[in-house]
Amino acid sequence: MYFFHASLVVLLCLIIPIILVKVLTHWNAVTRGKSSLPPGTSGWPFVGQTLEFLAAGWSGHPEKFIFDNIKKYRSLIFRSHLAGSPAAVFCGAAANKFVFSNENKLVQLWWPKTITKLIPSTSNFEESLKLNRMLNNFLTPKTLEPYIGFLDIIAERHFASHWENREQVTAFPLITSYSFALACRLLINVDDPELVEKLADPFEQVLRGTVSMPIDLPCTRYNRAIKASRFIINEFTTIVKQRKTDLEQGTYKSLTQDLLSHMLLTRDENFVTDYNIAEKIMGLIIGGDTVSSACSSIVKFLAKLPDVYERVYKEQMEIANSKSLGELLTWNDVNNKMKYSWSVACEAMRLAPPIQGTFREALTDFIYEGFLIPKGWKVYWSANSTHKSAEYFPKPEEFDASRFDGQPLQPNTFVPFGGGPRMCPGKEYARIEILIFMHCLVKRFRWETIIPNEKLIVDARFSPEKGLPIRLFPHPKA
Repeated sequence: MYFFHASLVVLLCLIIPIILVKVLTHWNAVTRGKSSLPPGTSGWPFVGQTLEFLAAGWSGHPEKFIFDNIKKYRSLIFRSHLAGSPAAVFCGAAANKFVFSNENKLVQLWWPKTITKLIPSTSNFEESLKLNRMLNNFLTPKTLEPYIGFLDIIAERHFASHWENREQVTAFPLITSYSFALACRLLINVDDPELVEKLADPFEQVLRGTVSMPIDLPCTRYNRAIKASRFIINEFTTIVKQRKTDLEQGTYKSLTQDLLSHMLLTRDENFVTDYNIAEKIMGLIIGGDTVSSACSSIVKFLAKLPDVYERVYKEQMEIANSKSLGELLTWNDVNNKMKYSWSVACEAMRLAPPIQGTFREALTDFIYEGFLIPKGWKVYWSANSTHKSAEYFPKPEEFDASRFDGQPLQPNTFVPFGGGPRMCPGKEYARIEILIFMHCLVKRFRWETIIPNEKLIVDARFSPEKGLPIRLFPHPKA
């Protein structure tokens, strides 16, 4: 027994110092790490600063969360706790460049669980990369050029059905409907107004669910979004099955190749099942809905700024008056004759960016500006940190389309579509959609807002708080 106790004492004497050394080493590492973390706070238990972050958007001033923290900590990088995870918020052009240029090196795209459950295509990183590459190849100017006429037809039909012969409309829901119809035509070659209308409300439910509390109980916003997501995917699966049959039998005819047909004809291990393809199509259409935010802010600013409206009207009417009856817009019209209109659109997106920013996840520990960003932390880059900064845009709260009149901007300051390898692949399509919308609207109407000081708030995307009701004044018939 004595020998046993003696052996135990010796063993403990050997082990305890080793344990103490490891504990002290770990403590020192943690202490060093904490001392070099960015300044900031973790906020409330569990929720962190997520509610404060969202509340800034709901108030109509999403930049407030960013600039309040920059001022408080006197730093263009600060730590927080957002979407259930510790996060570092990166601000400014240099920070944007760092995040964009280190994509898939130090950081990779990350979505909160609320989004990955509603939009399953966001949950698989490798599939997402492959789909992004496919979109970059599909949504090129050369590919999009043949679509201009088709998109013009859909826009003309939309305005004839929902805007003309009305004294007033609520613009934002109509713009969302317009954007959704164009996406269905381009991505899956669906041009059935009844089917588009059937799917429109479920899509809106999914969008709203992406920024809801993840409580899956009956009658909650998140629960409705989950049901809507399943409904849409099932509807799209039916479309995918039918398209696959038509392609196999050689009965599918189209003047332009849509993305769905392209995916089916180039199917590989990443797009195995019909359901899998339907998930991805849904995710792409939801991602493209940001255009409705841009168009809504354009409508609001043009109502507020008559001088700007006059210049846009003059530019668009020169194009309209050059057309014979029934002649459609062309690539040359959109690409070369709407320069000022696009400057106006860009300034609207600067003041109300359709993408506020997105999250990345740190793939490894790294140092930025002397601060440690631990592996697994989320990194959030902010469009507003440059869009609303006087350092990059003098008098940032003023609308000034001349900022985009051809003079080069400082890189990584105007980022409504992100940047780097993860820049929105639909950027060129968004430009076309926005300009066709402006053309069809301005050549028909002047308008005034019914709620003059209606706020633009962030709830799933930048949108007018009350839907942007406007009073229409048709132009006299020539």
